[in-house]
Amino acid sequence: MITESLKSLYNRDLNKLKTEIEAYQNEENLWKTDKNIANSAGNLCLHLVGNLNHFIGTHLGNTGYVRHRELEFSLKDVPRKELIEKIRATAVVIETALSQLSEDDLKKEYPLVVFEDIMTTDYFLIHLIAHLDYHLGQINYHRRLLDY
Repeated sequence: MITESLKSLYNRDLNKLKTEIEAYQNEENLWKTDKNIANSAGNLCLHLVGNLNHFIGTHLGNTGYVRHRELEFSLKDVPRKELIEKIRATAVVIETALSQLSEDDLKKEYPLVVFEDIMTTDYFLIHLIAHLDYHLGQINYHRRLLDY
């Protein structure tokens, strides 16, 4: 069943996100930017948590989460401990929301038009894991380049 695979992948990659955030030797470096690196790891983490809570939590899990996307990129110096808690809470939201979906639900149209295109829920869930992994890679490079 694709739902079990998706839950496993989201769980795996959110754990990797948590590991990356924990791996910063200097917590202040989570918020560093550079002339060629516009987004800090902290802001990318907030963005991923906001994105997943919005598209999976709100629209599939009916959590009532309200997204403030602009804050995902403008907030600074959120404590590492708080970022990690947000990651953990997001993992629970995703596990709960995906557990409620049937195979038929996955084949239905995703309840929100994103990118001006209609798509199935399973397609969009795969897109969201790719988005998570894209930014996870950026965070890994950010840490290795700027955590000194």
